[in-house]
Amino acid sequence: MTGPRVIPTWRHGRERLYVRLPDGRNIAWYDREASRVNLLREDHRDEVLHALGPFLTGQVTVGPPPVPTPAELARLSLHPDDDLAPNRPGEALLVDLDRDPGPAHLLRPDPRRRALEAEQTVGEALDRLDGAGWHALHSVPLPGGDRIHHLVIGPGGLFAVHALYARRQRVTVADPLVTLGRRDSRPLLRRVRADADRASYALTAEVRPVLALVGASEVALPAPPREVRVLTEQALPELARLGGVLKPADVEALHATARDRNTWTRV
Repeated sequence: MTGPRVIPTWRHGRERLYVRLPDGRNIAWYDREASRVNLLREDHRDEVLHALGPFLTGQVTVGPPPVPTPAELARLSLHPDDDLAPNRPGEALLVDLDRDPGPAHLLRPDPRRRALEAEQTVGEALDRLDGAGWHALHSVPLPGGDRIHHLVIGPGGLFAVHALYARRQRVTVADPLVTLGRRDSRPLLRRVRADADRASYALTAEVRPVLALVGASEVALPAPPREVRVLTEQALPELARLGGVLKPADVEALHATARDRNTWTRV
C-alpha cells in the first residue's frame, strides 16, 4: 500500500481513527464523538479525506487540532499518581478492605462495607450528572487521614457530599446532631461543614456542604440545618437543575485544580 491507511484506536474510552502514512507517521485523526477530523498536515488534506471517506458520517469539521485550554494543559501535565479523577466511589474503603477484609464469621456486618455501599450509591448517582456539565471526584484525600467522600463541580457551583448509610432507618437531623433510628446522636453536620470549608480553602472558591442519606425509611428535619443541604440518594439529581453560578470554562478550571492531589496537601 502506497497511500495513507486508517488505524482504529481507543483513547480514554473514545474511538479515534488515525490516518497514517506508509512510513508510520500520523497525519490526522478522526474523532467520531466530536465529528471532527484533526489534520496534522494540511498538505495531506485530500488524501486524509479520501482515506476516511468510508468512515465519515453526517456533518464533519475538518481542520487543525483545537488549541488546548489552560485546564486541559494542566490535566495533560498531571502525573498519573497525582490524578484523583480515576478514583472510584469509595476508593479509600475499597483499598482498606482489600488490605484487610476482616473476619468472615462476624455476627454483624463490617461497618466499612455499609459505608462503602453508601459511597458507591451516592457516587454512581453523581457520576450520572456528567452529561449535564458536572464533574464528580471521589475519595478526595485530606491531611490527617480525613477525606471528602465526593466533590461535585458544575454549573450550580461546588458541593462537598458526605454519604451516610441509613438503610431502613429513620433519620433525624437536628443541627448539628444526626440520629439514626435508636442510636446515639452524633454531631455529624460539623464534619460535613468542616469538609466543605477545607475544600473552599484549597480551591479558593465557595464549596457548599451536602449530607446524602442512603436508604433512609424516613427523614425528619425539625428545622432547616445551617448551610447544609440534606438529600436522599433519589434527590441527588436535583443538583443538576442548579445553575447560574459557574461558566463552563470555570467548571473545567476548578475540576483541573481539584483533581490534582497536591491541591489538598495543606488544608
